[in-house]
Formats: sequence, C-alpha cells, structure tokens
Amino acid sequence: MKSLLRTLTILALAAVPYLSPAQNAPAPAAPPAAAAEVKTDAAPAAPKYKDTAAFKESSGYATFTVNNTWMMLAAGLVFIMHLGFATLETGLTRSKNTVNILFKNTLIPCIGILTYAIVGFNLMYPGADFAGKWFGFSGFGVTVTDDVAALTDVYNAGYTYWTDFLFQAMFAATAATIVSGAVAERIKLSSFLVFSTVFVAICYPMTGMWKWGNGWLNTMATPFYDFAGSTLVHSVGGWGALAGVMILGPRLGRYRADGKVIPVPGHSMPLATIGVFLLWLGWFGFNGGSVLSADPGLVSLTLVTTSIAAAAGAVASMVTSWLVLKKPDLSMVLNGILAGLVGITAGADQMNMNSSIIIGLSSGVIVVLSVLIFDKLKLDDPVGALSVHLVCGVWGTLCVGLFGAKAGLDQFISQLKGVGAVGLFSFVFAYVLFLIIKAVMGLRVSPEEETNGLDLAEHGNEAYPDFQRSSK
Repeated sequence: MKSLLRTLTILALAAVPYLSPAQNAPAPAAPPAAAAEVKTDAAPAAPKYKDTAAFKESSGYATFTVNNTWMMLAAGLVFIMHLGFATLETGLTRSKNTVNILFKNTLIPCIGILTYAIVGFNLMYPGADFAGKWFGFSGFGVTVTDDVAALTDVYNAGYTYWTDFLFQAMFAATAATIVSGAVAERIKLSSFLVFSTVFVAICYPMTGMWKWGNGWLNTMATPFYDFAGSTLVHSVGGWGALAGVMILGPRLGRYRADGKVIPVPGHSMPLATIGVFLLWLGWFGFNGGSVLSADPGLVSLTLVTTSIAAAAGAVASMVTSWLVLKKPDLSMVLNGILAGLVGITAGADQMNMNSSIIIGLSSGVIVVLSVLIFDKLKLDDPVGALSVHLVCGVWGTLCVGLFGAKAGLDQFISQLKGVGAVGLFSFVFAYVLFLIIKAVMGLRVSPEEETNGLDLAEHGNEAYPDFQRSSK
C-alpha cells in the first residue's frame, strides 16, 4: 500500500505543471534521437546531479519518471508491431509457406536487437566526439561507466540511457521486416538471415545517423525533417525490398508470357486483418514515443494525426479499388490503413486535422495505384511492401514540405535531398549485398522447393498438418 501511495504521489506531482493554465505552449518535438540531438533541438538543458540519490530527491524526478515510463511503454508498443508484421505477411501468402514466414519474423527482432546492441546504436548515435557529417562510431556494445549518466536526466531530460537504447532497438529490426514480406515465398532462409543481419547492423544505422545522430541531413541550412521515420525506417526497408525483388525475380507462375498477371491470393484474410490492427496499435508507440517525452499536448496530437491518417487511408483505398478493380478489395483496404500510417509518420507532430486527412487520403489512393503499377512492371511483391513502405514513405516525407507547420519551398527541397540521398545509399547497399549473397551461397530456392512450399523444403514442418492424412 505504501508503494502504491508513493507511485500515485509521484504521478500527481508530475501532472501539476501540465494542469497550470499559465504554462507556455510546448516546443515542437524532435525525431527519435539520442541525447546529442534532443538537447539541441527539443528538450531543455537538464540540471546536473552528483549521484542518483540526489537526483531522486530533486523536484524534477517525478516528471522524469513519467517521461521515462511512457518511453518504455512506447518501446513495448513498437515491439508488438513485429507480431503484426508476422500475422499480416502470413495471411497474405500461401499456407504452404506459413512456418517459413513466422520463422523469419521471429528471428528478425532477435537479430535486430543483438546487432543494434553490438554495433548499431553507437553507429547511429556516435556522439559529438566521434561523429562526422556522414559517418561516426563510438565503439562496440551498449554500456556506460558513469551511473549518473545512465540513470539520471544528466543523460537526457526525458529518459535514461537504457530506455533510449530499448526504444531505438525496437525500430531497428523493422527495416528488415519490410524486406521479408516483399521477397516472401521464394528466398532461401539462410540467405535472408545473412542479409537481415548486415542490413540492420550497417545500412539502417548509417542513414539514421545522417539525421537523428546529428549528421549532415540535420545540419543543413534547412534541416531535413523525419519525425518518426517515413524515410529513415520505412523507405530504407522499402529500398532494400526493391533490390531483393529485382534480383530474385517473381514467384513461379505469377506472370504469363503475354503479360497477364495471375492472382496469388493469401490464405488467411483474418490473420492479415489482425496483423494490420496490431500494427495500428503499435504505431501509437512508434509515433507517440517519438515525441521523446510524455508531454500531454504533443503525444495526444501525434496519436490523433496518426489515427486520422490511417482512417483516411482506408477509405481512400476502398474507393480507389472499388472504382479501378470493380470490387472493394480487403487487402487493398488493409494496405490503405498502413499507407496512411506510413505517410503521416514523417510529420505526425507537425500536422493539423485537415493535413492529416489529406495525407491519409492521398496515401490510400497512391498505394492502390502503386500495387497495380508494380505488377505491370513484373516486380512481384506478395504483401505490397514496396507500395506501402517505399512509395508512401517517400510521399509522406515530401508531405512535410507541403503541409503543416514546416511547409515551404526550402523545406520541400530539403525533404527531396534527404529522400534522394537515403534512397540511393540504401538501394545500392542492399543491391550489392544481395548480389554478394547470391554469388556466395545462393539466393533463391529451387523450383521444386518453391512449388512444394518452403515449410517442408526449409523446415520439414507444416503450419497446418493434415492429421487425418497422417493417421492413415
């Protein structure tokens, strides 16, 4: 009971400043970043304390605790997105590849957390002493020797060193998950795992450092802006996916010689639907946590703009698919929700209701047309990852310069530079990496294995075994 009363007292004290009508309006939030950028762009300078005991007795400890708790909760919400990716990808592919899809989506967050701990975090956030404009690295491992720096707001005004790592690590594996869906049903498991490890360990943190680690994109006269990663997370994964799709080629029987597209329906629309709603839920942490504090005004605004864009994306994709395909397509609507979410992510803290609706509606239309165009180009993407994450990630990033608080010609040009630089580097990195893997260990399963399904070929297992058949 004493512990409960103490917790409630801390939360009440933290809320007092936000209830005062005399409070000034909060400053705009920074994108996900380590302490170096946050202290210069968003958060106020933190007072220094000699030890953690002194900090815990200070007046700022209650607010710091609430901020840190929200950041940890946001990290958990982003983590649950990996289950959403797993069920969505599984539902939109064939049942004979279910175990393989689930296996990849189980290993990706594990690989992502480990590689980010070993090398990625210090590559993405090298700190002022180790960073250049294009590259920086402050050493291997996740550790600090100064207990005060790790556990008090000397490190950051909103969260601890460990919470910073945890939140950023949840983002890291998302890029490889995006690639997984686009190359599903024909890539060798071992080759994909090697690609994911290198891509998450090097490509993702390097491009992320250019902005969130205070690299060259953040130090331009008009800084590139990407609040939560329409480009730095989603399009990075999308460019990697495009490279993989181009090198792998389409699934067997997907396109006829006369150019006709043969539909390959997913085996479980309920699973796909569950996956999308899990992703929408996780996006509250993805975007809401990117405020980097529990600031009530900015967090609530971000969650509202995120949800409005998702809803508008669903409606626009429904109407577009109904008009173009003559039937309302559920898979298009599901991808429309994700398109709206990806589109708003770059500027979720900068938009009002009208801008959020426009971004969601336009993303919902774009994603449907993009899926059809990629099929015309014979770029086989089983789940629509290229359209959702690459195309709408680029579009959402450009929307920062077109709508909302940062709209203007200079900002739009800055957004173009960021999209172009990150896209070029990510695509070339992924393309070369896929070619090396193809030469060394092969990239695609045999036609026989693809026909029989990767569950049996790669795992000797079935997601839906025929018990009646096996009992005969």
